[in-house]
Amino acid sequence: MNEQSVELPRASPPDLKALIRRAKLEDAERSSVVAEMRGAEQARLELLRDALEPVFAQVPAQAELFDHGLVPGEKPRLFIDIVAFVEMARDRRCYRFIQDTRAGTIVLAESDRIEAMSRHVANYLARRLIEREKALSAPVPNFRRDEARGDALLEDAGVDTAARESVAAKRRSADRWQLLITLLLGALIGVALTHAYEVGLLDNFLPSGW
Repeated sequence: MNEQSVELPRASPPDLKALIRRAKLEDAERSSVVAEMRGAEQARLELLRDALEPVFAQVPAQAELFDHGLVPGEKPRLFIDIVAFVEMARDRRCYRFIQDTRAGTIVLAESDRIEAMSRHVANYLARRLIEREKALSAPVPNFRRDEARGDALLEDAGVDTAARESVAAKRRSADRWQLLITLLLGALIGVALTHAYEVGLLDNFLPSGW
């Protein structure tokens, strides 16, 4: 009995061009969805920016603290200043007011209403302006004023002008001698280290492995 070989059907190779076209189509669909969502985020931030314009208009012109503006991108953000901004949450409906600190980012407020978020931002602006006023009103050290105060105390104590000038001259002379001694010590240490390096003794003072 003659056995005839049965030829099995061969699997057709995948069509690479068709797969590339499908991949491009899926990528375009995903990109369009992402672009639509990003556009929706930016539109909501633009509404908040427009609502905050009257608030920023009341900020004093000399207070250069708030460089606000809407920055588009992969994650659009409405910056209030260089450390605080508003962005949309994952649901793209809720506003999140975020501040960068030394300990990391913190959420100052979160709301899905423009009016509520506008109040949070306005309160933040008011606090920053108060901090600025406190910083400007803080006393600045004035060494000349302190020296003049010391002279006034000497004068009140009955020390005459010649004695005060003598004290000031001695003080200046002591300062010059202190500076000169410091420079000389630094130069001597530098010469000693250079000589030790040239004769190969510097390695004895360094830890092993250096």
